[in-house]
Amino acid sequence: MATKPVTATKNQERKYVIPLRKEFNKVPGYKKSSKAVKAIRNFVAKHMKTEDVRIGKEVNLHIWKHGRKNPPAKVEVKVIKEDEFVRVQLPNLAFEKTIIRKKSEPKKSGLAGKLQEKVAELKSDKPKEEKKEEAPKKEAPKKETPKAEDKKEAKPKAAPKPGTKQTKSAQQVRSY
Repeated sequence: MATKPVTATKNQERKYVIPLRKEFNKVPGYKKSSKAVKAIRNFVAKHMKTEDVRIGKEVNLHIWKHGRKNPPAKVEVKVIKEDEFVRVQLPNLAFEKTIIRKKSEPKKSGLAGKLQEKVAELKSDKPKEEKKEEAPKKEAPKKETPKAEDKKEAKPKAAPKPGTKQTKSAQQVRSY
């Protein structure tokens, strides 16, 4: 049996028309667009033989443009397989180069974070600037505000509507 020579290309580019209706009809209406996005990811992972699939912003907007209950029945996409991952875009758009950033270690809080900083400081042999201790600020004495009872000018309450029950306090206010 003859075998085809394998050409090692760095970037493979293909166009697909991905059927979505069979997939998103399996879920309730409010989950259809999210299921369509998952269907695109699964389809591309299967056909390009990779797990790391990155769906472009325009494809996502195209799926969601009619809301979460009404995605398109099929979508045409352009797929490019790069070294580590696969990118999915609409066919009429140019690909933008994305920069892959390495994830830095999250800083730990509390005692573990302080120890981690000290170890890093000792390794680099560059002592950090010592923090200057600030003198505690003096609090200004608070002025006492006069209470409403102390005020001589109190606003009279409005007279109640006729036919309503009056409480003792309302009767007292009403009698000037």
